[in-house]
Amino acid sequence: MTAGKKHVEALSKVDRLKKYSFEEAVKLLAETARAKFDETVEIAVRLGVDPRHADQMVRGTVALPHGTGRVVRVAVFAKGEKEKEALEAGADYAGADDLIEKVQGGFTDFDKSVATPDMMGQVGRLGKILGPRGLMPNAKLGTVTFDVATAVKELKAGKIDFRVEKNGIVHAPMGKVSFAAEKILANVSSFMDQVQRLKPATSKGAYIKGVALSTTMGPGVRVDPLLVKDLKAYLA
Repeated sequence: MTAGKKHVEALSKVDRLKKYSFEEAVKLLAETARAKFDETVEIAVRLGVDPRHADQMVRGTVALPHGTGRVVRVAVFAKGEKEKEALEAGADYAGADDLIEKVQGGFTDFDKSVATPDMMGQVGRLGKILGPRGLMPNAKLGTVTFDVATAVKELKAGKIDFRVEKNGIVHAPMGKVSFAAEKILANVSSFMDQVQRLKPATSKGAYIKGVALSTTMGPGVRVDPLLVKDLKAYLA
C-alpha cells in the first residue's frame, strides 16, 4: 500500500466536522498513525487571547506525569560544585567557559539548557545562537537556578515549556503513539490544567476555544473543549 493510500485511509476514519471526546480522540490517533517510527502525539489549543498584548501572553511549564517519550539532552552552564551536581543529576553536558566556547563554535547538540545565575552574564552572549533555537536558559521557566540538580531531573523526566503563538495557539508534545491511552490522557490533563491556571485576567469570553490532537504524520482530531473537565473523572 502506498503512503498516499495510507493517508487517505487515515483521513477517512476521522470526521473533520465532529468534536470527539479526549478518549475517542486518543483511540483514533492510534488507529490513524501510519509511520514506521513511533510518532509523537501533539496537542494544539486555541486560546481566547491576543498575544500582541503583554498582559495576554500565556507562557509556562508543566511536568508531564509520563514524560514525552523522547530522550532529552540537557546542557548546563555552571562551574565548580554546581557543574559536578549537574553531571551527577544526569546532565549530558556541563561546564563554564569551556562549554560557552564550544557553543560559540557552533555546538548545539542538546534540547534544553540550564544555567546558574552567576553564569548568565556570559551565557547571555550566546543569545544569537541559543535564542532562535529556543535553547536559552530562562528564569521564568526554572532553567536559571542554582538548584541545577532538580532542574536537570525535571527536564529529563518530561518537564516541557510552552508559549502561545501570535495566532493564539499553544502547541505541545503529549507523548508517543506507543503510550497506553491512559498515559496520554494523564499528560493531556496535566497540560490543560496548567494552561487553564495561566488564564490572563484580561482574557474575556471563552478562554479555551478549540482543542485538537494529532500525530506526527496523521490527521488532526478535533476535541470538544467543554469535555476538559471530564478528564479527571475518567482518569480517577
